[in-house]
Amino acid sequence: MAIETVLKMGDPRLLRKARPIEAFDTPELHELVSNMIETMKALDGAGLAAPQIGVDLQVVVFEVNANPRYPDVETIPLTVLINPVLAPTGDEMKEDWEGCLSIPGMRGLVPRYVKLHYSGFDIYGREIVKDVEGFHARVVQHECDHLFGVLYPMRIRDLRNFGYSSALFPEKRLPDE
Repeated sequence: MAIETVLKMGDPRLLRKARPIEAFDTPELHELVSNMIETMKALDGAGLAAPQIGVDLQVVVFEVNANPRYPDVETIPLTVLINPVLAPTGDEMKEDWEGCLSIPGMRGLVPRYVKLHYSGFDIYGREIVKDVEGFHARVVQHECDHLFGVLYPMRIRDLRNFGYSSALFPEKRLPDE
């Protein structure tokens, strides 16, 4: 296992569309997923997409469990989601603050669907099907955006709601992102 370097906004590799996984339960896939989980945890991330470490494959990992970057959100179990398909389960959208390991130290007010149905596969090729809402739905949408070359600032409606965490929230002491 290794902690990988996370690409930063401006790197053209973050704008590419990722390819689907065709072979499951391979040593290469296990190594990729292990490295992604270790990297996400080392950086206190809520999730990580393979393109963020320069790998153009449709793999995301996410987990929130007492995360100092998101202290007031519900727990989300560790999930490996491969070749995801997302579908909102309603029209309701909500704006909330997001950060990203590829855009350290910044936050933006991003609209996302409140309720979401997602499907895909785990590392062994077993189907995953879930209906989620709230922060869980937000994290899945954020991470899956990376698979299509979309970074959260591209979704911000008003760029006055985008800036450095320390300037936006001077009263909060968030860990470096």
